[in-house]
Amino acid sequence: MTILVDYKAGNLTSVSLALSKVGVPHSISDDPDVVRKADRVVFPGVGAAGSAMENLRSKGMDQALVDVVRRGVPVLGICIGCQILLERSEEDGGVDCLGILPGQVKRFDFSLLPSPRPKVPHMGWNPVRFVRPHPLFQGIAQDSHFYFVHSFYPAPDQAMNILGTTEYGGQEFASILDGGNVVATQFHTEKSGETGLRLLSNFGTWKP
Repeated sequence: MTILVDYKAGNLTSVSLALSKVGVPHSISDDPDVVRKADRVVFPGVGAAGSAMENLRSKGMDQALVDVVRRGVPVLGICIGCQILLERSEEDGGVDCLGILPGQVKRFDFSLLPSPRPKVPHMGWNPVRFVRPHPLFQGIAQDSHFYFVHSFYPAPDQAMNILGTTEYGGQEFASILDGGNVVATQFHTEKSGETGLRLLSNFGTWKP
């Protein structure tokens, strides 16, 4: 069974509906023990890193997520669920995150660019360049467009953890992370039309 992690970070309904649409059996749980026993885990989220980490720690879900990653369970992070896989975020004055992947989460800063500057948050459809082939990309064309809503972006320490990139405001950032049995997207798969649904469908059968 695929478990959709509930840690009061929003967008559970839209992710659940998307998983149902592509035929991925799943249930929603806020119980760390249920998450630990999952066959695969979807870790979504919207909002801020500080409150997300506070909610995870309050129920012991932070350690449960670390445990399932160590066990080799397929994990898909989405948006905030992508960012807080890293070690630390600049958001909320600086937040220690899960540390599953080495790297930081940084805020877009276009202050040195001439006006009109790119807007923050970054909102809208942008192409994603796949750095290398991956089973989650089966049936999805290179430079397919996905939907983004974010002010912060993941900045992994190691190139090996970057699976896809996107450009915004002349800045290229990591929009898909790769941690072996963990893949995470800065964009919202559940709001990205047929391409997003195809990625979710591929995750449902992915065997790392």
